[in-house]
Amino acid sequence: MSSTEKFIQLLRHPFKFRMFLLMKIPSAFFAGVRIRTITEERCVVTVPYKWFSQNPFRSTYFACLSMAAEMSTGALAMIYIQGKQPPVSMLVVKTESAYFKKATGITTFTCEDGIALQQAVEKAVATGEAQSFTARSSGINAKGEVVAEFLITWSFKVKS
Repeated sequence: MSSTEKFIQLLRHPFKFRMFLLMKIPSAFFAGVRIRTITEERCVVTVPYKWFSQNPFRSTYFACLSMAAEMSTGALAMIYIQGKQPPVSMLVVKTESAYFKKATGITTFTCEDGIALQQAVEKAVATGEAQSFTARSSGINAKGEVVAEFLITWSFKVKS
């Protein structure tokens, strides 16, 4: 089993993934951010509206929405840096967002840019130069209405 497949298995295992969140991203753990499905091409992440993720306006706090959107793109990117030789670092260098509806229930973010993220990582390894890619994550509510759109720009660089 490749390191990519092993990492996908970790993300798909509910208990192991929750422990990963608790240890590495505790705010996502407490906000209830969860990966629902992940493949090499696509990642679906949810964030609920609950006490820990709310704002004073009775909707999900924008930072929690951003966290879920980032995870939908970042989990895909992490798949492709696992076990890379030479090692590759990844970093968010820019975010853009637009909000269309109040998030008052579970918001589901989907990113379908896995292959493009893989290509950016491969190019960084091949050229030795930092590469950037802007991934899109769309958040919808239970009615299928778009709540928010995020553009998250990742930079990939071979570690020195």
